[in-house]
Amino acid sequence: MSQNIICVDNLSKKYIISHQREGGDRYQYKALRDVMADGAKSLVKTFIKPAGKKIPNPEREEFWALQDVSFAVQQGEAIGVIGRNGAGKSTLLKILSRITEPTKGRISINGRVASLLEVGTGFHPELTGRENIYLNGSVLGMSKIEIKQKFDEIVAFAEVEKFLDTPVKRYSSGMYVRLAFSVAAHLEPEILIVDEVLAVGDSAFQKKCLGKMGDVATKEGRTVLFVSHSMQAIAQLTKRCILLSKGNVQFDGNTSKAVQLYLTGQKNDAEKPGYYQAPLNKTGNYVAWAKVHTSEGEGIHCCGKPIAVEFALHVAQPHESLWFSFQIVSALQQPICIFWFYEPQARFRNEAGTFIIRCDIPTLRLYMGSYTLTTWFSERRSETLLENLREICQFEVSMHDFERAEYQWQADECIYLEDAIWKTV
Repeated sequence: MSQNIICVDNLSKKYIISHQREGGDRYQYKALRDVMADGAKSLVKTFIKPAGKKIPNPEREEFWALQDVSFAVQQGEAIGVIGRNGAGKSTLLKILSRITEPTKGRISINGRVASLLEVGTGFHPELTGRENIYLNGSVLGMSKIEIKQKFDEIVAFAEVEKFLDTPVKRYSSGMYVRLAFSVAAHLEPEILIVDEVLAVGDSAFQKKCLGKMGDVATKEGRTVLFVSHSMQAIAQLTKRCILLSKGNVQFDGNTSKAVQLYLTGQKNDAEKPGYYQAPLNKTGNYVAWAKVHTSEGEGIHCCGKPIAVEFALHVAQPHESLWFSFQIVSALQQPICIFWFYEPQARFRNEAGTFIIRCDIPTLRLYMGSYTLTTWFSERRSETLLENLREICQFEVSMHDFERAEYQWQADECIYLEDAIWKTV
């Protein structure tokens, strides 16, 4: 049975935000006499304030980046940490990495921690890549013999052999992060903490890093905490995810559910599920509205049951080569299936007006999760894209009466369904 390697109990972190005086100059020079005068005023206020009553200071505000955060991580787990900007993700990782102290609460960590929170973490810019490998390894508690044993693997993974004896201040941001990640991943810490810094690298290196972090967690039995705004990377690497919102834990559990909650929270709460209405103040609309008729209604669809999609197309200038298509896209922004409207007798190619077209899909087997539509309206002869709508008509798929299979859609897979029935209403 795995033991808890990280325990976080009621963790809170407070920062003091300073505000500029109203009407003051932001860059005003402050002389020594001003500092002494302000100190004297503060001292006087301390003695003359009423007992038991706190006088608010308009120039200072308390901001709680984290509030009462509690969770436990077992050895060998790969945990994702997601949330909007300002949710407290980086603050949490800095506390776990012992870079900053919490205001309240306690943490318990059993093992060595390697952190990669920003480009060049733990590197000295004046030292060479070779020297920084030994320096960073020593900081992590590794002996010189242990670092030597891993040295060749670190250099090969980072792909910086030619620049190994060059000061790292001359490295590009990509080279910096490649070497920093390679050192952190290969020096065998019990806990590896990685922030969004991997976004600096190219796609090939990101893929290699995700594979390495997967090996670290599954094959080597070490613990990984991974922060990213890429839901695809989170879903690929982790099975458990912590969703932070305004410094609090909104959800802690299955990654797919956490990703669904995160993406749903990004949407406008006033948006009606399964429905899209073109903005009234926008000119040149081709799709006036769109609607997904789900089997359960209210934007909920039961897997394997019929589903229908309707579009109101507004055409001011008909043309024989007008072409309409739409695509179902998963919450991870992966294309699932595409549908083309190629009916040769389409009225919107011959006359102006607003036309409603409907696509009935007899059987649509989608895995549980959130989906949206992407539409294209184009003029094929001149290859002109007239309108492209993305992430509209969000609907949810449940797994009732269907045995769930463990399958992950690949980004380059796209299903063309020929049994869909198109008609003009």
